[in-house]
Amino acid sequence: MTKTLKVGIIGLGHLHPRTYMPHFQATETTQVVAVSDEIKKLREDFAKDFGVRAYADWKRLLDDEEIDLAYVFLPHDECPAAAVACAEQKVHVVVEKPVADTTAGARKIAEACEQNQVLFSTPYLWRYHPVCREMKKIVDSGILGRIVGCEGRCAAGGLHRYVEGHAAWMLDRKKSGGGPMYNLGVHWIDLYRWLLGSEITEVMGKNVQVNKKYDIKDNSFAICTFKNAATLALDISYTVPDSYPYGRDLYLAIRGTEGCINYSPAFEGTKQTLFVCSNDPSFGGAPRKTIDFELEAVPGYCGSLGLEYVAEVADNVLKRCRPMIVADDAIKTLQVVEAIYKSADTGKVVNL
Repeated sequence: MTKTLKVGIIGLGHLHPRTYMPHFQATETTQVVAVSDEIKKLREDFAKDFGVRAYADWKRLLDDEEIDLAYVFLPHDECPAAAVACAEQKVHVVVEKPVADTTAGARKIAEACEQNQVLFSTPYLWRYHPVCREMKKIVDSGILGRIVGCEGRCAAGGLHRYVEGHAAWMLDRKKSGGGPMYNLGVHWIDLYRWLLGSEITEVMGKNVQVNKKYDIKDNSFAICTFKNAATLALDISYTVPDSYPYGRDLYLAIRGTEGCINYSPAFEGTKQTLFVCSNDPSFGGAPRKTIDFELEAVPGYCGSLGLEYVAEVADNVLKRCRPMIVADDAIKTLQVVEAIYKSADTGKVVNL
């Protein structure tokens, strides 16, 4: 009989813990047994709704519960201490991106997990998206030629959703590390690292503050150069208008010497379309194509992407095998973010 992993959720003051629950419930090898949060109402309401034990202190949870796997949703600056403690108790750990407020914090988690031989991963779920996987196949096939330019836009707002979602700490630079590049931009940085199979070696950043209330720059822009000479333009923001459909303005594009692809993800709904254009002979007679996708409707955070990730991580733990997204991915992505903020502060290009 396959073992069922006992899961503990550390931190509930975040937009995602509740929406992960359908995935844990749908995965036969995971069972959430306990949660922790210092806010009494958050933990008691969660415990009542999902039939789990609740703790005010995550340290007490680790002491009293024999969990196999922890999912950490704490403020970014608090994640390293909790993740390291999990590793030291031989508990496998998934830390919500960007896993820490500094690269140094991410390295501490990685070192502790390696020393204690436990799994460490972070949910950069766009790698699991069927459209992004098709984009990866297209890039790897060579039909776009040499990759020249890429674009990534992620405007998700507004700031009020973090306050309403009990995650106002996200708007505090000391707790979150910074603005939307730490919270949203990391998705696109990781995705393009994966899509291009190359690392970012140089960045130029610019941060803009629109809000006057919170200690973060709520718009972040960057020009990133990859080792393979491709350039990525990032536009990451918390200031999309409330009237924008579902409050998300998302866009991905890759342009090469022989073709291009672009994709505007539909944040809600299952129908998605990828545009592909190529001079490659295999496209002869039809150099422009649209590929339609209809994703399975799955309840929970990021739908089928989140479910696949939760199930795959559980399988990785049970089989003691390397997850798709590892410590090095978390560290390198966060290094890029820190470089962007350094560039924005100094007005200079930063090399990694």
